Amino acid sequence: MAVQKLSQGEIEAALAELDGWELKDGKFHRELKFRDFVQAWGFMTQVAMEAEKANHHPEWFNVWNRVVIDLTTHECGGLSRRDVLLAQKINALAGG
Repeated sequence: MAVQKLSQGEIEAALAELDGWELKDGKFHRELKFRDFVQAWGFMTQVAMEAEKANHHPEWFNVWNRVVIDLTTHECGGLSRRDVLLAQKINALAGG
């Protein structure tokens, strides 16, 4: 089954419900800060487990207590429902 690309309206509706996320360079983007590196790494480990279960992996970057996440679906060349679902899981793990 082909992955469907979200329309602009669907992207805007998703962003309205995804606290902390914005659209940047055509991707869902969020930056998080943690107490220290261990807390940031622990968060990334939790996200990695959820991403693996969903077979949908983030583009991300980590330096010390900061984690930067970009979500996109390469299969459809844009954003899909997979990105929305993973963003929701990330928010749950981040506590908001």
